[in-house]
Amino acid sequence: MERSRAVGGWVPMCQSVMPAHANHRGELSAGQLLKWMDATACLAAEKHAGVSCVTASMDDIQFEEAARVGQVITIKAKVNRAFKTSMEVGIKVTVQDVLTNVEKIVSVAYATYVVKPVGAEKVELEPVKLLSSEDHLEHALASERKRIRLGYQEVFQNLMQESNKEGDRCDTFEEEDTVSTDLTHVQSIELVQPPHANHHGNTFGGQIMAWMETVASISASRLCRSYPILKSVNMFKFWGPSVVGDRLVFNAIVNNTFQNKLEVGVRVEAYNCEEWIKNQARHINSAFLIFNSINDKGELLTFPKVKPTTKDGVRRYHGAIARKRIRLARRYMLFAKDDKPYDLWDKSNQAYMSYSNIATLTHLAAEPGWEVISTLNNIKIWTREDGDVLSLKVEMQVETASHLAFSLLSNFTYRQQWDKHFLTCEVLQAVSEDDKIYYITSPPVTGHQPRDFVILVSRRQPLEPSEPYIVAVKSVILASVPRSTEHCRSEIPCAGFQIYSDSSSSCRVYYFNQMTSGAMPYLAAGLTDSSNTIEETALECIKFLELKGSKG
Repeated sequence: MERSRAVGGWVPMCQSVMPAHANHRGELSAGQLLKWMDATACLAAEKHAGVSCVTASMDDIQFEEAARVGQVITIKAKVNRAFKTSMEVGIKVTVQDVLTNVEKIVSVAYATYVVKPVGAEKVELEPVKLLSSEDHLEHALASERKRIRLGYQEVFQNLMQESNKEGDRCDTFEEEDTVSTDLTHVQSIELVQPPHANHHGNTFGGQIMAWMETVASISASRLCRSYPILKSVNMFKFWGPSVVGDRLVFNAIVNNTFQNKLEVGVRVEAYNCEEWIKNQARHINSAFLIFNSINDKGELLTFPKVKPTTKDGVRRYHGAIARKRIRLARRYMLFAKDDKPYDLWDKSNQAYMSYSNIATLTHLAAEPGWEVISTLNNIKIWTREDGDVLSLKVEMQVETASHLAFSLLSNFTYRQQWDKHFLTCEVLQAVSEDDKIYYITSPPVTGHQPRDFVILVSRRQPLEPSEPYIVAVKSVILASVPRSTEHCRSEIPCAGFQIYSDSSSSCRVYYFNQMTSGAMPYLAAGLTDSSNTIEETALECIKFLELKGSKG
């Protein structure tokens, strides 16, 4: 087995947008951009692997800005993390106006590539060389994004089961001014030629994406009677390869409309000569593309409602609703600012909520600007101020194996044994083996009501020896636990532990808490006077871990 070489850093591609790349509005066509993004990402993957690579999938893509003829598109790609024979590649697209020198972000995306060695040769990918703090951060979060990819189908099926309970009869769509989805069906056939493929004869994933965008645009235009604009794509996933000489059949249809947006589903099937004669298709790709459209004044157009006419059409209609819920949850959790105090928990966003929980703690731990305010024995305390947000970091040296400390600290029902600020703690929902929702109450502080919290606790074990164990905490809204008059509902924007192994019997535990004033009672009076209280709690934590660890 050959081990690939590991090379870090961005792979850049710069393109001047020419008329041949643009649509009728003089804007860079989304299909052309997808081809460039795939080509750049593939170069980054092959630079790391040292062998040929093929596209396995591309995560949800959002297009934030349009590039026009004469402007310069810059695409940068780098491998964030290698997983044996696959790797995640981060892609960043910007557009620059050569006259004003203004640069804007067009899209940030993540793609997965797999190695394609020649013959029976097997290649195991080397770890990525991490050259900067950003590299370390993206490397840590890549494993979380992989979890989302693997869990996407389960979340989608859960939402579809919910919609099935409401019934799936076609006559529920009998409304005035609806348009049959059959009128939007488009089929197109492409013959894969050598320019469409790499040197091994495999069709470029970006070329297939571009063809899918073309047929989807035609389908969307049949409903909006104007020129649709691609705004986002729901995860391109390649189920199988196609090669030079294959006939690719693209079927596109509008699945559903949402006022000024619509979803088009595209299915791609491949045939070689023999399969073509026998009508034996290979399903190689499916994707869902989101469009809007504008009038001459630049105002968004409202799309008519659609009516499916078949059982499969009804399935696609409800599927579009489920994907919209997931898409909104993803965009809210991954791209919203940090000024939202709570997150509403439901089936559509649980994967992204867990990701956000881990990502927020990882970002906080990597932030610069921490100031040491106290050093005593095996405990060190840092603070960091950012506007009206105060963050706390406590380092504890513990004579307990890291995996035992992780097990003890990730189970919050043990918290009352060492933290006096926890009065009661119960598990409300065991979402998964690694994610649980707790209800916590704290004792009253003089002059104040007792507080309560509803929190999500997400835990992760390291994939590599140099990585920490993680226990991330944030407040969530659970509809079944409303506010009460007995307690003051408090929030935890971000908190948790990172646990690094020092030896087989010792570890370093870092506790983080990001808070507003009053969120932690022992910090409200000022850090200078309260550091003793923090140290007392930390000492209790160390004592608890070492006592329990000695018995473990």
